[in-house]
Amino acid sequence: MRALPSTPQLENPATAHRSSPGIWTVFSVCAIVAFGLFFIPVFIIRPFRYQAPRALLIAMALRQRAPLGTAIAGVACLFCAFLLWRAVGLWRKALLVLALFVVTFSAAMARLNHFEWMFHPIPAAQFVAQSQSKLDPKEMILAVRFGGDARAYPISQMAYHHILNDVVDGVPIAVTY
Repeated sequence: MRALPSTPQLENPATAHRSSPGIWTVFSVCAIVAFGLFFIPVFIIRPFRYQAPRALLIAMALRQRAPLGTAIAGVACLFCAFLLWRAVGLWRKALLVLALFVVTFSAAMARLNHFEWMFHPIPAAQFVAQSQSKLDPKEMILAVRFGGDARAYPISQMAYHHILNDVVDGVPIAVTY
């Protein structure tokens, strides 16, 4: 009597994720890289807080490489998620989707200049007389005088906006800090 060839045993989907730790590792590392390429510069480059020169150098280097790096990490995460999808349960699928959402968000934000959102231009400057001003006497200002017209721009306000277009005594100027 001839023995029938054995049929290959299919791996149980509930335990398949245990046999693919390498894919989970690649997925996790790529997700962390994509997340870090966007969020590390955001954390380092913040106004009104000390920013060490070396930290700024690192943040700017990451920011420069973030568009390509997040795209590569995102594609790798998507590929790994595709490989893992059938072998994992509901909770791990939710984890994959959540991680892919964060990676996609990081990749999209890495292509935008979100720092400009913090430092939006002032649409129309409003001025009051010095006697009506509520500035602290120790407040630092930028001052401009042309002809008989003078203006003072508080540093505390300019720090958030960085630039203001104005006209002083008929002369258009750009005030910046």
